[in-house]
Amino acid sequence: MNLLVTGGCGFIGSNFIRQRLTEKNSPLRRLVNLDALTYAGNPANLADLAKDPRYVFVHGDIGDAALAARLLVEHEIDAVVNFAAESHVDRSIDSPEPFIQTNVVGTLRLLNCARLHWSKLTEPRKAAFRFLHVSTDEVYGTLGPKDPAFTEETPFAPNSPYAASKAASDHLVRAYQHTFNLPTLTTNCSNNYGPYHFPEKLIPLVILNALEGKPLPVYGDGRQIRDWLFVEDHAAAIWLVLQRGRVGETYNIGGLNEKPNIEIVQTICALLDRKSPRADGKPYATQVTFVADRPGHDRRYAIDCSKLQGELGWAPRENFATGIDKTVDWYLAHRDWCADITSKKYARERLGTAR
Repeated sequence: MNLLVTGGCGFIGSNFIRQRLTEKNSPLRRLVNLDALTYAGNPANLADLAKDPRYVFVHGDIGDAALAARLLVEHEIDAVVNFAAESHVDRSIDSPEPFIQTNVVGTLRLLNCARLHWSKLTEPRKAAFRFLHVSTDEVYGTLGPKDPAFTEETPFAPNSPYAASKAASDHLVRAYQHTFNLPTLTTNCSNNYGPYHFPEKLIPLVILNALEGKPLPVYGDGRQIRDWLFVEDHAAAIWLVLQRGRVGETYNIGGLNEKPNIEIVQTICALLDRKSPRADGKPYATQVTFVADRPGHDRRYAIDCSKLQGELGWAPRENFATGIDKTVDWYLAHRDWCADITSKKYARERLGTAR
């Protein structure tokens, strides 16, 4: 298989690529990583794999149709996995337009290129080609405390500009399958956590702020509930769907770990108290600071992934206790990576303005 991965220098994409290049008996001949290297795309996430002869990195945007079309042909691509997206709700509230440009227009252009490429393939490559679009549970909106979890049949009800942009891209993928018969697959995941997570998100932010003696900000009352999915379990599920999923179908991927945000923060504090105690002996929980809730903050997400489990036999390897333990250990062992991220050193270097 020759695989095109978009957004592969980001959090989930880099974990997916790492799995694919390090697994035994991999079917990959080549893996092309197309990434625009926006603020959350970090080549350091894959630096140790850069010399793998199967790996090709291309700095570029999925909205660049000429580039995408050339890569599909030049590398004889058999499947596309589209991770490329603007993905932070707070940023979408501050400035929605980049989310529309990347998540909607970019996905549209990539779909156009994939359709043209696929249409020219000869059998059996044409029948085997797949376009897998990676999306989020936020397209479904919010749940009440007693509501059943989101299924693949839950109507879309996005509540943030980010969620709306992802819902639009999901609809485009569905339309291309229905109208043009492009062999697509879509996955909608719950909140991810794990290694290489960009520090603006809750879990890495809490870990790093705690270690640096900064406040640990918690929105509102901290009772917002999310279903937490370890990123390596997510990457394995995507690979399984790509290989065995039914064309045109959507598969929800959840961690089966519903937790309120305040419990996440308290768990991290307790782990750090044990693994890296404060010099003054005080608990990290004393740094917790409740802040004003963000606009339109969804109260609860929960994923029903029984379709994925029943059809493809997937199950997460990590529960939250084991996954968060591994995550905290990773951040403690990779303080240099964290320092580069938080100082934006790698971004300045990429722009030629490092000092």
